[in-house]
Amino acid sequence: MALVVICGQPCSGKSSAALCLLEALNDTEMKPLVKIIDETSFHLDRNQSYADMVAEKNLRGVLRSEVDRSLSKDNIIIVDSLNSIKGYRYELWCLARAAGIRYCVLFCDIEDDQCRQWNLSRRENDEAAAYNDKIFEDLVRRFEKPDRRNRWDSPLFELWPSREGIVKTSIAIIDAVSYLTKKVDSKTRDVKVLQPTIATQSARATDTNSLYEMDKATQEVVSGIVEAQSCALGGPIGNVSIGTNLQSINLSRTVGLPELRRLRRTFIKLTGQSSLSGPAPALDSDSAKRMFLDYLNRELGTS
Repeated sequence: MALVVICGQPCSGKSSAALCLLEALNDTEMKPLVKIIDETSFHLDRNQSYADMVAEKNLRGVLRSEVDRSLSKDNIIIVDSLNSIKGYRYELWCLARAAGIRYCVLFCDIEDDQCRQWNLSRRENDEAAAYNDKIFEDLVRRFEKPDRRNRWDSPLFELWPSREGIVKTSIAIIDAVSYLTKKVDSKTRDVKVLQPTIATQSARATDTNSLYEMDKATQEVVSGIVEAQSCALGGPIGNVSIGTNLQSINLSRTVGLPELRRLRRTFIKLTGQSSLSGPAPALDSDSAKRMFLDYLNRELGTS
């Protein structure tokens, strides 16, 4: 149903905001299935996870993979982490678009000094969520504030913890819940459900074998045509048979390997585009060859 990305400076109240959003969603009539993904889900220490760029990159990879596995049209995923890099928020937005669900960003907007004070308080209480000073200042310096003009930062709900606290009755929480639970129909204008594109469409499990068979079958057809032309030694080619129970292709001219490869790539691309419009049927090698031979006969003008 949706992906919610919570972002903000370290110790800005993001985890509290995630819990408030979870409670507010559970209070609705819909009562959606909500899952929070954060560092504590994997028992990761924050100072170790942000100790250097390699560790931070690995952390983002772990969180992104878990988001990718968890996304569906039956639940709401809340990513409770810094999400401080705009490029990373774009990657999460692409995952939401590939899944065809809603997406929004909840930003905990708070002064740096207040974050330092909360971090110090956590450290004095020996809480695991505290950062050491060096890591804290580095994260504050590199934080990239979300901008609602960016696709991957929109819609943007801004929460001000130092002004209004972090409660489920906060305006940003209420607006986010309304956006996430509002029924979408032809008249809805203020809720955007992302639509998959060819670039972001995840390959369906049912398509995996079909794509393999298509690639293998078209290569066998190209190889068969090349071999038949080689045996003709420059003479008339005529009908070329690729296999039993398959139509032949009548070649009135020599077709070079570059042209065959181009036709093969175009055919596979067109087949992939058409598969996005609905469930792809099971495809075996012979079926793929028949489809490719039909395409070649039309393109080469020999049918």
